[in-house]
Amino acid sequence: MLAPEVPMSHSVAGEPPSAGRRAAPLTTAVYSAAEWELLISLPGRVLVAAAAPGPGRPERGVMASLAGLDAVAAGRAFDSDLVRAVVTAIYARHDGTPQPVERLTDLVDLLAACRAASRVLGRRADPADSAAYRQWVQSVAARVCRAVPGGRRVDQPATSADRRFLDRLGAALGLG
Repeated sequence: MLAPEVPMSHSVAGEPPSAGRRAAPLTTAVYSAAEWELLISLPGRVLVAAAAPGPGRPERGVMASLAGLDAVAAGRAFDSDLVRAVVTAIYARHDGTPQPVERLTDLVDLLAACRAASRVLGRRADPADSAAYRQWVQSVAARVCRAVPGGRRVDQPATSADRRFLDRLGAALGLG
C-alpha cells in the first residue's frame, strides 16, 4: 500500500493556506508520508545530537536546547515555502496527539538521515527550497554548538569536536 502524499500547497491537515500567506507554487513537489516524516523529524534529531555531550564536546545545558528551539522557530521567517511548511508541521505535532516514539540515534544514523533527506529534496524540491531547508537544519546545529553555559553565545563552535560535528553534518546535507 502506498503512503499518502502531502501536497505543499496545503497545510498538513489538508486545509487551504491561511489568508495573507501565499500558497506554495503549483510546481512544488509532493512528498510521501515517509519523506515528509523524515523532513519534519530531522531538525529535532539534529538539535538533540548537537546538544548531546560526546568525546571532546562539552555537556550542554538548557541554554543550548533553547538556542536550538529558537533556530527551529526561526524557520517561520524563511523565504521558503518548504521550510515554513516544515516548521508549521513541527508545531502542529504539539497539539496533544500522541506521536510515534522516535528512537534517539547515534551520529552515523543521523548523518544517514541527512543524506536521505538531501536525496529526497534533490528529487522533489525546488532547488531554492532544498538549499533553504538544508541550510536551516545546519543552522539549528550551529546555534546549539555556539551556545555556552551562562547564556552567552560565541561566534565559533566551542570545541574542535563541535566544528567536526558541524562539518560532517554539512557534508551529509550536501552543503560542503
